[in-house]
Amino acid sequence: MSTPFTKVALVGRFQTPSVGASVRDIAAFLSERAIDVLLDQNTAASIGPGNWQVLSTEQIGHQAHLAIAVGGDGTMLGVARLLAPFGIPVVGINHGRLGFITDIALAGWRPALGTILDGDFYSEERSLLVSRVQRDGETVWRELSLNDVVVSRSSRSGMIELQVEVDGQYMYTQRGDGLIVATPTGSTAYALSANGPILHPLLQGLVLVPVAPQTLSNRPISLPDNVSIVIRVVGGREPRVACDMQVFTDLQIGDGIRIERAPFTTRFLHPPGYSYFATLRGKLNWQELPSSLQRPGEAD
Repeated sequence: MSTPFTKVALVGRFQTPSVGASVRDIAAFLSERAIDVLLDQNTAASIGPGNWQVLSTEQIGHQAHLAIAVGGDGTMLGVARLLAPFGIPVVGINHGRLGFITDIALAGWRPALGTILDGDFYSEERSLLVSRVQRDGETVWRELSLNDVVVSRSSRSGMIELQVEVDGQYMYTQRGDGLIVATPTGSTAYALSANGPILHPLLQGLVLVPVAPQTLSNRPISLPDNVSIVIRVVGGREPRVACDMQVFTDLQIGDGIRIERAPFTTRFLHPPGYSYFATLRGKLNWQELPSSLQRPGEAD
């Protein structure tokens, strides 16, 4: 069967030696289907020579029809951030522990990936955020995030004081360990551990979640995702901002972090039968109905 994806990029968690064997197996599987295999430079260096092209991220963005992330959710986040501006859909094969967004199990990747390559899949758009650190009227740092933006104190210092504005309107000033601005995708990440709500990924919204606030009345709040949020650092030692807990920069008192929805999305592809609620049940240990009470089609 012909495939709509004739050039596929493979990106593995190159820091983990065991991922290399999986990447090589997937590359061979793709080659057997007459698909051109594109590897980023770090992945290629970690697994050695083979029958594939080694390209930069920009080259992959211009040439690939699909990207496969092999690793944990962190790998998937990194791949999605890099390739979202190019409109490249992403598939996640879980070689990690949690696997909220890398939903294809390592043990079953062959049939799942084969079905996707044949053009039978469920497609899902996920929103991203653009963060800009503004200092003395200039933008000194810019980054994308798929999960969240976290403004926090140093682990060696006391509380941080933050002033928050939404669309130019003053919201509040809070003291605590920090503040999370999460997308629906990121609502099951750090925000969830800080008692934030779970947002379905198809919702067009954001959630602001205080981290250990000094005042217990500072609660999570959900906002539409078309707002512009500015978090200004009022006080605290060694503040910093992190995007997806992977990309960081240090902040100064008076800095403003402007956070807005990105003008593009990233597209996740899932095998047929994918269920977001099944993922939540499996990862959060939600109670299952006895099989005798399940309706047709509800079994995982």
